Amino acid sequence: MKTSSRKPLVGAQVGLYVDMFDVYLPIVALAPAAAYFAPDDISTSAQRILTAVVFAATLLGRPLGALVFGRLSDKSGRKRTTLTSLIGFGLTTLAIAALPGYQQAGLFAIIALILLRFTDGIFLGGQYTAAAPLALEHAPARKRGLYGAIIMTGFPAAYCSIALITVVLLKLIPAGGLGTPYVTWGWRIPFVIGGLLALAWALWYHRNVEESPVWKNRKNEGHHPLRDLFQGPNLRGFLQVFTLMSGVWLAFNMVGAVLPGVLRTRLPVGTVTLILVVAYAVLIVTYLLSGPLAQRIGRRPFFLLQGATTTVIAPVLFWSIARGKVSGAVAIGLVTVALVVVVVSTFAVVTTYIIERFHTGIRSSGYGLGYTTAVIVPAFYAFYQEGLATVMPYELTPLVFLAAGGLLIGLGAYVGPETRDVDLGAPAAKADADLLSGSMVGLPLSGRPLSLEGEARARDH
Repeated sequence: MKTSSRKPLVGAQVGLYVDMFDVYLPIVALAPAAAYFAPDDISTSAQRILTAVVFAATLLGRPLGALVFGRLSDKSGRKRTTLTSLIGFGLTTLAIAALPGYQQAGLFAIIALILLRFTDGIFLGGQYTAAAPLALEHAPARKRGLYGAIIMTGFPAAYCSIALITVVLLKLIPAGGLGTPYVTWGWRIPFVIGGLLALAWALWYHRNVEESPVWKNRKNEGHHPLRDLFQGPNLRGFLQVFTLMSGVWLAFNMVGAVLPGVLRTRLPVGTVTLILVVAYAVLIVTYLLSGPLAQRIGRRPFFLLQGATTTVIAPVLFWSIARGKVSGAVAIGLVTVALVVVVVSTFAVVTTYIIERFHTGIRSSGYGLGYTTAVIVPAFYAFYQEGLATVMPYELTPLVFLAAGGLLIGLGAYVGPETRDVDLGAPAAKADADLLSGSMVGLPLSGRPLSLEGEARARDH
């Protein structure tokens, strides 16, 4: 791998690692200290909703970040945007580490936590919006599937890291009721680590990563990224990506946010953490296999397969855990690993696919907004669960959302084009025409051929 390709790839991968490290701080590191930000008499249902709101605040900030930073990336450059977002969420995460608790500041503590997590989400929404397109615009066409998968391994690696850090801290600094060391101050340590990681990586990125050659060599075609994104074939492409990603996020929330709570009703907290660390470690390997697979068979067939398995297999696996059909740490662990792999493997390809879906002038905006606006409706999963629980057992509500998520993934893939062979450097008019011609339902899954320019570039690589 050439240095010109390797450093942007590492920059995007570690950038996503730092990003996801910060995203999962509330669910993993703050969860044992939830009492610090909650009233003494809060009910179980209210506590579930409060935890979900703190998590959702970050997800809801990401579309706004993609809106702001996506346009900045398309107009002013990928590198500058990445640096701004890294510094922004690094400082915001450090500010969260300094917050007082409910006993000291009352309702202000909860409001400040939610607002800072929302601000965090805005900056987080800018990091991958710029860094991932920059990396893939440096990549050889025939290796984009692998490069995209490598970038996305930053997510499971971050989850494993923060879980292990939290486990070690809980061993050294006990957590219990108010006044115990972890609840009072121990939870702050992972937040400080996350903030410092972001600032340190911004410095590395500034010194080592060059601007995207595709962006620098783009023709001045008078692009207005947001206006161009929401009209004509670009709008149809955005709506198709939105449908697919809504399914991805809806299914993922059942595994990433709901499943840990279900597991904690069956097994000790330490055992649950170990199982999830193993599951996400296996997911790293799965990503590195899924990316090349999608490069070989095409993005569209890969998503159709993922939609089918998420709809049919994932609910059965979740049901077996929720209903106690499997028992013992080993059996539950194996089913959990299978469930995580079935549902979350989709992310191995989404970055590559969405970046290929839009031309250079709107690529960051299309990728960032397509990836993040689909988060909004699934982010309120806790409220949907509470509502659905009036007609069915609460612990089985995730089955409905897993199946619905799989159907949306399949629908989004079915109505969209194959993008494996697109030329990321093609002029806007040609890129729009080629993607539009390949987006009609019923076309071969292999997609359109490379343009002559694309063939030449592929041979060169």
